[in-house]
Amino acid sequence: MNRKLFITIHMYLSAFFAPAVLLVAISGGLYLLGVKGQVEQETIYSSDTTIDVKSSSLDADVTALLAEAGAGSYSYEYVKVSGTKLYTRPTSSDHYIIQPSEDGVDVIHARPSLQSRMIELHKGHGPGAFKTFQKIFALGLIFIMLSGLWLGISAARLRKSTLLTAAAGTVAFVILLF
Repeated sequence: MNRKLFITIHMYLSAFFAPAVLLVAISGGLYLLGVKGQVEQETIYSSDTTIDVKSSSLDADVTALLAEAGAGSYSYEYVKVSGTKLYTRPTSSDHYIIQPSEDGVDVIHARPSLQSRMIELHKGHGPGAFKTFQKIFALGLIFIMLSGLWLGISAARLRKSTLLTAAAGTVAFVILLF
C-alpha cells in the first residue's frame, strides 16, 4: 500500500470516527469529574408474582409482566440479570427495571438523562446495532493509531519526534498503570 493511499484511509477513518471519539472522551471525562447523570425512576406497577431469573422463559415472563404493567408496546433486546434485579436492555434509552419487593416484584420505568445515556453507550449498553458499530470503531481506532504512528516513523523529518512522543506516552502509561 503506498503512502498516499495510507494517508487517505487514515484521514477518512479519523473523520468518520470523530463523533464516536468525542462521545467516549466527553462521557468518560465528565464521569471521572463526577458528572454521572441521573436516571429518573418511577414505580409504575407492583405485582404479587415472582420471576425466576434462571427460567428458560425469562424473556417471555418479562414481556408478560410489562404487558400487565401497561408497557406492552415497549420493545427491548434482552434482559440483563444483575443480582436480584432485572434490566431491559438497552439501558441507553428509557428502560424498565424489575425489582423484588416484599409481596412480589415492582416494575420501575427508568429514564436516563443525556449524560447517563452517553455513559451507557460508552459502557457498551446501547442497542445491538450500536454495539456492532462500536466493534468496528475499535478496529478503526486501532488502525488510525497504528497508521498515524507508522506514518510519523516512516517520514524522515517526523521520525525522531514521533518516536520520542510515543516513548513518552508509553512511559507515562506504564507508570500510571502500575
